[in-house]
Amino acid sequence: MSQKVAVLGTGKIGEALLSGMIRGGWAPADLLVTARRPERAEELRTRYGVTPVTNPEAAKTADTLILTVKPQDMGTLLDELAPHVPADRLIISGAAGIPTSFFEERLAAGTPVVRVMTNTPALVDEAMSVISGGTHATAEHLAHAEEIFGAVGKTLRVPESQQDACTALSGSGPAYFFYLVEAMTDAGILLGLPRDKAHDLIVQSAIGAAVMLRDSGEHPVKLRENVTSPAGTTINAIRELENHGVRAALIAALEAARDRSRELASGKKD
Repeated sequence: MSQKVAVLGTGKIGEALLSGMIRGGWAPADLLVTARRPERAEELRTRYGVTPVTNPEAAKTADTLILTVKPQDMGTLLDELAPHVPADRLIISGAAGIPTSFFEERLAAGTPVVRVMTNTPALVDEAMSVISGGTHATAEHLAHAEEIFGAVGKTLRVPESQQDACTALSGSGPAYFFYLVEAMTDAGILLGLPRDKAHDLIVQSAIGAAVMLRDSGEHPVKLRENVTSPAGTTINAIRELENHGVRAALIAALEAARDRSRELASGKKD
């Protein structure tokens, strides 16, 4: 890879992306990083052989800038970057809820911006990264973003109008599964199992179910029906889930996540 790429605000997701890129063939010499704390930047240099720089140095030097700071810090970062970013730099934003127009209004006219919503399974190379182009992003820019984020999982292109929905489903999605596993583990303890055994049973069941969903090509309803015998244990459990409105609660929860993503886009923090 000959282009220089800078990861700005290198936290957990930024580091996962960095390490994935190196495994995918990027030379550490072509990767720049910025971090709020000098000791964090030095830790990244030691661990990966990348070059720590300041945010303005990254803007002047790198061909692609990947912005991984929190949404509430993005405005401050752009104020710092704007005087130093030429219009031919590709800006990739990983901030939830912030539209490409937010960047285009603050940077040089014609600057290409790509918006990406990834998720924490990037830490284990199983991310789902959703990619949308701004006004000036070309097919080449989108392909470059896919190449970068493909190093840590799967990618999907969508119109930017669908990004808030994708944030609710995929960006926040791992937390819903962790929440479900937590609740099922508590249920296992209530039913008399030790916590570690309940945890192992549930985690492996979740992995197996996910692989079946991915590889079988079957609709989830069909897979569920294959487990659900007439008058058996599973249908009794599902009846209770329906009685307690779990399906409706999930739909309402995802709508709430989507709405919060829209609020972040409008600048509302509380």
